[in-house]
Amino acid sequence: MMRSRGSRASDSTPRWISLIPLFRTVRAARYGKLRNRNASAMPASRKPRILNTRGDSRGAGGAGLSVLVGLIITLAALLGGFAAMGGHVGVIWQPWEFVIIGGTALGTFIVANPWKVVLDTGHASLQAIAMAVPRQRDYLQLLGLLYALMRDMRSKARNEVEAHIDDPNASEIFKAFPVILKQPSLVHFICDYFRLIVIGNVRTHEIEALMDEEIQTIAASKLKPYHAIMVVAEALPALGIVAAVLGVIKAMGAIDQSPKLLGSFIGAALVGTFAGIFLSYGILAPLAIKIKMTREAQCRLYLIIKQTLLAFMNGALPQVALEHGRKIISESERPSIDVVEGETISMANAKPAAERA
Repeated sequence: MMRSRGSRASDSTPRWISLIPLFRTVRAARYGKLRNRNASAMPASRKPRILNTRGDSRGAGGAGLSVLVGLIITLAALLGGFAAMGGHVGVIWQPWEFVIIGGTALGTFIVANPWKVVLDTGHASLQAIAMAVPRQRDYLQLLGLLYALMRDMRSKARNEVEAHIDDPNASEIFKAFPVILKQPSLVHFICDYFRLIVIGNVRTHEIEALMDEEIQTIAASKLKPYHAIMVVAEALPALGIVAAVLGVIKAMGAIDQSPKLLGSFIGAALVGTFAGIFLSYGILAPLAIKIKMTREAQCRLYLIIKQTLLAFMNGALPQVALEHGRKIISESERPSIDVVEGETISMANAKPAAERA
């Protein structure tokens, strides 16, 4: 028995398309149930507590301790091994060799980079030592801020939303998330794209392309200290050879002296080669890698904003859009969906609840 043309047309439609309304209904019901459960279980006067933030207490102290431990192990293995071979550790201490290498490296570093990069390199080095990367508390505050702004865009007039993004320092929404408000570049990024969304005459793919370009520019700017230090690290072995050559020149000037004195001059000259290689591969290169890891982790906040806003522009509810942003967070710091529901959304709803009371 042959089927009609209409039935063939309906059969050609993929099955998963018919499941989309059901999925949306279940998803919305789940978010609504969680939101109601959190709202009923939390007193209005109680400030939401951020869960599972033990990683925050292991921030600067733990990272600085790891750097110190690593340096101790490196120096202990280096000097201990040299002493175990019968060498005299005092011979390695040649301060003028280190002055030649360090001063030349510093001078070439200043010549090769603008002052802004030079100063940012010092700041980036401190951040790397302290491992100043976003923690779960930072992610929760960012998601809470995005949810509050998206909620207002869906429920309030355009001029009310513009008041928040035009002057974030005076906005009650931004003031509720002080960790984010302390980062001006991040606040400007959020306000710029919310302003474009408020205008309304933009396409999602255009916003996505613009965000990609800006994030790429921000990442390139943040990684300038990494590239600057890596250039110096690559040049240090050659600068060590320069110091060694100067030491050999000094030794050749004393060629008529006793073999003992001449040997000490040659040994001092070879310390320059050792110092250049050690400072390059043992100190500066690991520091540069740590700077890169720290700055890339800081750029992850911009990717969270991007994915959240793109999902919101494509019609997702604020709660669902947050899930798109949450997936960008690394697994070790990513809060669970229940934590996001219980903390960011309830925190954003705390102010309207107080106003209604």
